[in-house]
Amino acid sequence: MGSLPLIWWLIASVCFIFSLGGLSRHETSRLGNRLGIIGMMLAIIAAFCFKLFPSIGGGAHAIGGIGSGSFILLLSMIGVGGAIGAVLAQRVEMTKMPELVAILHSFVGLAAVLVGLANFGNLHVDGQGGEYYIHLLEIAVGIFIGGITFTGSVVAWGKLNGRFTSKPLIIPNRHWINLAMVATCVVLGLFVMFLNWWVGLFSLILITFISFALGAHLVLAIGGADMPVVVSMLNSYSGWAAAAVGFMLPNDLLIITGALVGSSGAILSYIMCRAMNRSFISVILGGFGGEVAGGAGDDSAVKTYNTTSAEETAEWLANSEEVIIIPGYGMAVAQAQHAIREICELLQKRGVKARFAIHPVAGRLPGHMNVLLAEANVPYDIVLEMEEINEDFPNTGTVLVIGANDIVNPGAQDDPSSPIYGMPVLECWKAQNVVILKRSMATGYSGVDNPLFYKENSWMLFGDAKASVDGILQALRQMNPI
Repeated sequence: MGSLPLIWWLIASVCFIFSLGGLSRHETSRLGNRLGIIGMMLAIIAAFCFKLFPSIGGGAHAIGGIGSGSFILLLSMIGVGGAIGAVLAQRVEMTKMPELVAILHSFVGLAAVLVGLANFGNLHVDGQGGEYYIHLLEIAVGIFIGGITFTGSVVAWGKLNGRFTSKPLIIPNRHWINLAMVATCVVLGLFVMFLNWWVGLFSLILITFISFALGAHLVLAIGGADMPVVVSMLNSYSGWAAAAVGFMLPNDLLIITGALVGSSGAILSYIMCRAMNRSFISVILGGFGGEVAGGAGDDSAVKTYNTTSAEETAEWLANSEEVIIIPGYGMAVAQAQHAIREICELLQKRGVKARFAIHPVAGRLPGHMNVLLAEANVPYDIVLEMEEINEDFPNTGTVLVIGANDIVNPGAQDDPSSPIYGMPVLECWKAQNVVILKRSMATGYSGVDNPLFYKENSWMLFGDAKASVDGILQALRQMNPI
């Protein structure tokens, strides 16, 4: 019976691995999601059963039994946590999903901190031997990573929902301050390993608070334009924190799952950094070199822009051979994706080649726009990534930009003073006409002005994105079919 826990962990781990594989493609994403749910259910049931019936586990992986009081507490926590999760899943809007993901990462980090402290508290006395010192190292590292993940995720959540400014907090010599905090934690970790229990406990508490400060400082120093990368990076941190908890307990499933999340999050962060022409290391270090970024042109110059109407936009769309739609966070806020799908269908019936262009960091989370379009049942084959569609803009009649700003900013290519200079963008200004749906001329999340708005072939359609899209849809419906 001693191998039974390993079999359960293996089955759940296989579910998680195939879940990640399924989520990598639109066509298999639903199956991947279901496999992830099954794997998590197996993990919870197995952990509960092995804790309740320790004789099932046996061997080195046996888990101590629990009394009736602890059983009730454990069952209550599962019930309360499951109920909160179910309510959040039903009530949280898609526009708030990035914030939810960020705050959930913080829970993982906090759990790693609490498990580490509790694990050290259960040692009671000083020990000796290689395994004992390795276990103390696991505890110190787990608390350090968990602390950074906790406060970093809380700050990311605050930036995403507007509680904190999206501008980076630049403190003089901040990198030396970060380095000093890391070095201090390393020294304290040595105290935990080689000094007595009381000194170790005090050192772990100091590591906890220092890691809290470090996590908050790292994310506060990162500007709004890089927040999608930050959320992905924190996802990676939460995975490594979970793996650290797995080493502390010990729990093979947590180690495997944490490694999966940590490595996949790191790879995604790296891919996104390449898509934004950002240094992966600089983002991890809290925007290294961000202080040299300048402005975005001469704000004192008088700038003029063109305006248009929903009816005129509908005419341009209907008379174009090719149309490209660029969704942004404004579409998510307005929940305009369903009306956009209807516009796309009407254009296709008129023989117009209508497609969607997705920037890797559109919205507030990787894949945010893809999820919204999938929710509206937009066919996957007309949703193209930036590198697949950028070369098609010169042959496009009309581009419809819905609530996007930084991802269509030509200053990223021709303005070295812009904070987003060098970031690959969707080159929509090369089309014949560009219609931008916005509430006002306000800047985007990164706070950078957009020269696209003032180009001769650009037209501003002001108002709520949903109302503007509905107006375009109504005008298309009233046109005579071809």
